[in-house]
Amino acid sequence: MHNAAFGQHTNKAKKVQFTTKGPSRKQAIIPVHNDLAESIMGDASTHVFQINTLLKNIKLSIRSKFIRPCSGGIAIITNEVPNPSDLSIIENYFKSVEGINSNDIPSPRLPQSKSYLKITGLPYLRSDGNKITSENITDFMKHIDLFENISLATKPRIIKASPKSDMAIIWFDIWDTQNSSKAKLLINHSFNLGRHIAMVRATNMNPGVPQCHNC
Repeated sequence: MHNAAFGQHTNKAKKVQFTTKGPSRKQAIIPVHNDLAESIMGDASTHVFQINTLLKNIKLSIRSKFIRPCSGGIAIITNEVPNPSDLSIIENYFKSVEGINSNDIPSPRLPQSKSYLKITGLPYLRSDGNKITSENITDFMKHIDLFENISLATKPRIIKASPKSDMAIIWFDIWDTQNSSKAKLLINHSFNLGRHIAMVRATNMNPGVPQCHNC
């Protein structure tokens, strides 16, 4: 009542948006070389029909709507998000097409989003007096269980916590699912680096166009 009477408002903390939404996940992306992509696109309607025939025969609800070229390959646009079994059917179909070398067809994959995170609690200088580097960060991540199965989207960036501070903030981006499943395994978790205890925290997503690892 006091706040309402005197025009004071309580500012609610804004939720950190740390993962890009990315493109629709209703597609299966197959990274193939340009010549093969052009060959597949030349008979795209037939491929769509054959894939849907296979899906109907095993009574699945998912369908291929159309095929389009994408950066580094082709994308099979679907009416729902493909699961691993659906992706396997699509892969096996293209591997069986006459004139296509099965070794040229990698496993189809879903689009990936990008999550933005930071590490706090580490010194800006190493024990030898030199500044900590992106290569140092990338290397120690490989030896810490917390970062197992995590793929960096960019090189880590390092700044001082403040101009007079001897501590660092390490900003790093990872390839993730749209529901931030990988980032959620990292956020607010701590780990040791030597005698130091570091923590992973969420940070606001970088401005710009969302990028996709598999597109």
